[in-house]
Order: sequence, then structure tokens, then C-alpha cells
Amino acid sequence: MTTDFLEFAESEDAVAQTPVKAGWKLAVIDDDEAVHQGTRFALQHFALHGYGLEIIGAHSAREGLELLKAHPDTAVVLLDVVMETEDAGLRLAKAIREDLKNELVRIVLRTGQPGQAPERQVVVDYDINDYKAKTELTADRLFTTLTAALRGYDQLKRLDDTRVGLEMIVGASASLFDDRSLKTLAHGVLIQISALLEIETDGILIMRETAGTSPLVLAGLGKFETFEESGVDRSELFAAAAAAAGRPIRQDGLVCLFVKTGSGAEILVALATESELSETQVSLVSVFSAKLAIAFDNARLYDELRKANEELEERVAKRTRELASANERLMAQGALLKRVNAFKNEILGTIAHDLKNPIAVILGRGEMLTSLTESLEGTLRERFARQVDHIRASAERMTRIVEMSIADALADALDITVDRRRVDLSAITRATAELSRALAEKKQQRLDVTVEGPLRVTGDPDRLAEAIDNLVSNAMKYAPVGGTIKVEAARAGNQAKVTVSDSGPGLESQDMVRLFGRFQRLSAQPTGGESSTGLGLSIVAKIVELHQGEIVVAEKGSLGGATFSILVPLREAG
Repeated sequence: MTTDFLEFAESEDAVAQTPVKAGWKLAVIDDDEAVHQGTRFALQHFALHGYGLEIIGAHSAREGLELLKAHPDTAVVLLDVVMETEDAGLRLAKAIREDLKNELVRIVLRTGQPGQAPERQVVVDYDINDYKAKTELTADRLFTTLTAALRGYDQLKRLDDTRVGLEMIVGASASLFDDRSLKTLAHGVLIQISALLEIETDGILIMRETAGTSPLVLAGLGKFETFEESGVDRSELFAAAAAAAGRPIRQDGLVCLFVKTGSGAEILVALATESELSETQVSLVSVFSAKLAIAFDNARLYDELRKANEELEERVAKRTRELASANERLMAQGALLKRVNAFKNEILGTIAHDLKNPIAVILGRGEMLTSLTESLEGTLRERFARQVDHIRASAERMTRIVEMSIADALADALDITVDRRRVDLSAITRATAELSRALAEKKQQRLDVTVEGPLRVTGDPDRLAEAIDNLVSNAMKYAPVGGTIKVEAARAGNQAKVTVSDSGPGLESQDMVRLFGRFQRLSAQPTGGESSTGLGLSIVAKIVELHQGEIVVAEKGSLGGATFSILVPLREAG
């Protein structure tokens, strides 16, 4: 054994080589201290890809297992088979693969008793990468074996790093696409790239909308939290990184990555690290950068959507406040109009009750005075007739003024109110019809009133009288001179029915469509030159509606003209 190691000795010229950095970790596990010393001596100038060896050692399988637990990044293990037991090395090889789950480390068995561990069986059963007898490991053979093992380890490590990195990219992509804020996304990108490169360093991510515009700092770590204090020339960084076409480059002590999104925005990631990136790291970062463009476009679009939504919500809120204010003003105006309308209704009731009815009495008495003048003779008769004509003319003029005032008030009124009480509709019908008898006689019309009673209902006596009076007035207005008006009140099932018929021309089909509309005039013309506001029937319809009743209309009734019937629910006895 000593002779073999002496063969590793080289000339002094060969020893004088350029120093290399420690990088490959070699574990020597053997119970023979001379093997440890000889291995260190033979490999003291070993270098591969610019990196030398860091040799660690253990003298038993138990120590070797602990050693590899503490150094999971060990590249190659030179493992003796026979140590504290005859198969200690084989058991350790199995523990490395199964217990430590270390499939990357290359295991080279070095045994002084080849027959103790048959080569083929050992290589297959224990996942051994090489099998050498100690007697055959000269300096050259040791160099060749170690070089081959390290190259295998390097290739596997690159593949494993790529796998881990791709898993990180997939996981990072899912989280990045969930980020809705540009700043949150940028901070996550810095953390993910640092993890991908397995370095902890200061970094910054900046964005500019288009080339030539001022960059916006989205996120910074460490000294780069404030871009202005970092001393970085942003223009040079963008120019240099853009020229690298998606691959990371080194510029001014920084590792820089440039990404251009589909919307034209430019993203620059800069990390302050002195370590050179391996090809595997460069490839992983390049793959990762392809995901960034989509993620940033999504975040920017979401940000724009959020701002547009906030603006829309503000506009809606402003409009809502304006509408609420307008609604308050309308409610105030509505309350005022209700008070005004109530006042108008009060005036209207006063006019109808205190003026119209007395004027009708005056007209009736005027007709009686006209009859009395016929018994007078000479100048007295002429003088008396002249005065009666003045009285009648003034009363008629006053009637027209009252009717015009009522029409004007009703045209502006918003609603009609009712004061409900227990009333006899038959008595209301008779009293209302009799008030119109004098006017009917003036047109030489016959007024027939037939009332059955009592007809007890719940309602406003003044409003009910107003509705009946409007129907009677209409009948007298459209019935010819010498015609007939019939007013009837009777029970119809569980309703009280008031019917007004006339011998006029009746209604036409076009009248039925607009019969109860406001300011609607019928096709027939008044037979005595009376005026018409077009409001009478609309008032009747409103009053009947407020009494939960209904109106039934016949174009041609029993007298040949129109027939209107008001039906109001009867009040049950008790």
C-alpha cells in the first residue's frame, strides 16, 4: 500500500501549479489512516473545471453516515468495504441511498479484499457507481476514477438543479398569476429569482411604460429599497440588459434580467451578487423570465380595471348623491304641492257648495219670476221683465265663472281626498238630482228621479254628490230640448247602483277609448250651447275609484242615449 502512494509523487515542477478554488467535496471513509493521508497527498493538486477538492474524512461507517448527514453536498465518496464489520461499507452505501435519500453522490468502493464483496453483485444491489481494488488505484487511476465520478455528479447535479428550478418556476408562476397588484407581484418576483439562484442578495425591480420614459420602482430589497440612493445608472442598465435578449447579464457588479411585456412595458430585475451564474441558473432564469411578461401584463390590466372600477364607483356615488339631493327637493316640493292641493280642494268645495248651489236657486227663481211677469200688463210688465232678464243674465254669468274656476282648480289638482262616513246613497241621489230640476225645466227637459232606499254605504257625501251631479249635468247638457233624463238608485246584489240615462245621441266607439281622460271632449255637442271642460267624467272616475266602486257605461241605454251607472259596495247591516 505504501508503495502505491509513493508512485503518486510528482516532480517539483508539477507541484508548482496555479492555485484553484475549493469546490468539489470528496469524502474518504476508511479505517486506515494511511489511506487518508495517501489520498490527500495524491490529490493535493487535483482540479476540474477550475475547482479543486475539499477532502473530508471518517474512519468508520457510523462516522461516515454522520459525516454525510452534515455534508449533503458531497460529490464523491471513496468508501472502504471492511471497517468495523466485514460489510460496514456496503451497509453505509445502502444507508446513503435509502436513509439519506442521496441519489446524487457518486460512491466508489475501495477494497483491499475484492473477494469479500463480489463486484457485480455489489454494483447492482447497493447502487455503487464504481468498484476499485486498493492495489489498482495508482495516481493515474485515482485521477481518472475521480474525474469520471465528478463529471457524472456534475451532470446529475445540473439535471437536479434544473428539475428543482422548474418546480420552483411552476410553483412561482401559480402564485405570481394570483398577484393582482404590480408592487406585490414585483416583490414576489425578486424573492422567487433569489430562491431560484440560491442566493440571498439585495435586488431591485423597476418598470417603464415605454423606452425613453422614466422608470418606476416597483420593489426593492436591501440597499435597493430606494432607487435614488442605489447609485445605479438606470439608462445603462436598461440598454445593456435589453441587448441580452432575455438572458441574464452582469453589469456594474449586478446580475441584470430584462423582460419586455406584450403591452410594450419594460421590466428590469437587478441583483447585487458577486457570484457568477452557472449555465443551469442562466437557463432557469431565462425560462422564468418568459412567465414574467404574462404575469406583469395581467397585473397591469387588473390594475387598470381596478382604477376604472374605482372611478366608476366614484361617479356612481356622486350621481347617487345628486339624485338623493334631487329626490329630497322633489319630496319637499311634493309636500308643498300636497298642501297647495289641499287648499285648492278646500276652495273648490267652498265654491261648489257655497256658490254653485245658491246660483242654481237664483236661476230657478228667475224662471219663476219670468212666469209671473206674464200676468202683468203694460209698462210695468216690460220694466219687470227687463229686471228679471238682468238677474238671469248675471246669475248665468256667475255660473260660468264658477264653472271656469272649478275647471282651472281641478286642472292643477294632484289628487282628490275623501272623508269617509256612514251615508245613505239614495238620499244623496235624490237631493242632488232635485237641485238640477230647475235647469232641466229651462231646457224643457223631463227629469225623472226613482230612488229605492235606504242604500247604506261608507263614503264621502260631498264627493258622491259631486260625482252624481256631474253625470246629471252631462245628461242634461247632451239631451235635446224637450228630452228626458232618468236618475235611478237601487240595490244590485251587494252593491248600491246609481244610474243616469238620457235621450241624447249616445256615445260613439271612439268616445269609449277616451271617455274618462282629463280634458277629453266627446263627439256629441251640448244641445243648449253649454261649455265643457272635459274634466267631469275624469272626476267621476276618480271619486268612484276612491270608494272602491266601478262605473258601467252603455253607448245606447233605455232612453236611446248614453247610460252611466255608479256601483258602490253596500255597508252590511250592523
